[in-house]
Amino acid sequence: MSVRRPMVVLVTGCSSGIGRALARELARRGHRVFATARRIEAIAELAPAGIAALTLDVTDAEAVRAAVATVVEQTGRIDLVVSNAGHGLMGPAAELDPAAVREQFDVNVVATVALAREAVPHMVRQGGGRIVTVGSVSGIMTTPFAGAYCASKAALHALTDALRMELAPFGIEVISLQPGGVVSRFGATASGRLADNRPVSSLYAPISGFVERRADEGQRGAMDTEVFARRVVDLITRPRPPRRIRLGIHSRRLPLLAWLLPGKTLDRILSKRYGLDRLRPARG
Repeated sequence: MSVRRPMVVLVTGCSSGIGRALARELARRGHRVFATARRIEAIAELAPAGIAALTLDVTDAEAVRAAVATVVEQTGRIDLVVSNAGHGLMGPAAELDPAAVREQFDVNVVATVALAREAVPHMVRQGGGRIVTVGSVSGIMTTPFAGAYCASKAALHALTDALRMELAPFGIEVISLQPGGVVSRFGATASGRLADNRPVSSLYAPISGFVERRADEGQRGAMDTEVFARRVVDLITRPRPPRRIRLGIHSRRLPLLAWLLPGKTLDRILSKRYGLDRLRPARG
């Protein structure tokens, strides 16, 4: 796919963080950008940058269909889809509300399928396109108290690999963006969801501080969002983009450790880091 001419781009999850920064950077470089969020007022301030705002709940298949149709009706094409919308569900896996886990996968995984289902036919007719999925290094190294989030990102990585192979014959390139820590509201949102989903009585109450720390951990020393966006856009707009992009704090270190360390060693390190070594079984 040639990127010499301006592209028509749809970016989801633009109310803050990575999505908003990518939309701004793509528009700054002359691409025609459609930014989406569940609440249109959250992205209204993007208009002065020449970015069109669309309301979109990515878990609503009809809304996804309407958003893609709007882009194509207004421009005649859709060249790049950035599937960025997502959130983090934190907490001990055995104490999570199953409904919250389903929502985690609906937003972080199923939404990408819905977007691809609507955008791919248009890309095939126009002779090509690109899809960028926003995963996470958490999908490579699983940590305590983030099991649902890590699982959703691991699933997204696998889905992205399948899409890349399946869509290549049609001239559609699929790129897996796997950020490490990048400045955003992720930690604050995850902490709020943790509070909402915390059971009245938890087995992990003695180490609740470690559980709460995990929700905000990715923001410690995080990469500046604008710097991250510039580097990502450099890569995803190349004539031959990489199949996988890792940027942000620990984006290379954590996958390397997951690959190098024996499983028992990694379990021991992570258990100590998150206070699990302080727990003792109840005595009957």
